[in-house]
Amino acid sequence: MPQETRENEWYVPKFGPRRFRLLVGLSFYPYSIMNASYVLIGSLLAPSIHFDRMAWMAVAYLLAVGVSAHSLDAMAPNRPWGSFLSGRQLLVLAVAALVPACAIGLYFAFTVAPLLLPLGAVELFFLLSYNLELFAGRFHTDFWFASSWGFVPVLVGYVVQTGALSPAALAAGLFGFVTAHIEISASRPYKALRQDPVGAESQVASRLESILKGVVATVMAVALFLLMRAVYG
Repeated sequence: MPQETRENEWYVPKFGPRRFRLLVGLSFYPYSIMNASYVLIGSLLAPSIHFDRMAWMAVAYLLAVGVSAHSLDAMAPNRPWGSFLSGRQLLVLAVAALVPACAIGLYFAFTVAPLLLPLGAVELFFLLSYNLELFAGRFHTDFWFASSWGFVPVLVGYVVQTGALSPAALAAGLFGFVTAHIEISASRPYKALRQDPVGAESQVASRLESILKGVVATVMAVALFLLMRAVYG
């Protein structure tokens, strides 16, 4: 196995053809679901919940982050997922996911929540600047990752329900920021260790993996709790 790939990450399936396993891994599906969970958390804090809006906005984030952002990230010069997909194929995948994601956001912005326009513009900016490391990588930092990946999605979830912001939404956004910051802070050293045959089996790598699984589970659990409360009272 080429050492430069991320094939041995904890969320990559251990079954199926290698191309399939890498394609699933490329989506970073636990973190992508965590990202969509932030949208659910924001939506479920609203006084009145429109479940269709919440579901569509979660789908938009799964497409934009889970597919588009990660496809752009895979185009980096170091090719973190190897060359099982060409640069052109990754670009097509990124655009094919980003277009419907933007269409969903624009639909709700023009029909129910104009405030989604500036929030969506911010997200699009960070999706491109972070994953393509534009502006000399100035926005490729843990702070901007947590802001765009954790804080803003919570606000988007709330705004698509109410068309406005509130102190509760901002406080929940802070929860998104902190948990996303914990995730990226643990992910960077974990990735480096997993690419080292010795470090991959170390206690530090095991501890970081537990942190990553724990923060993903925590965010998803909060979203599930709020969802069950909204459905069953």
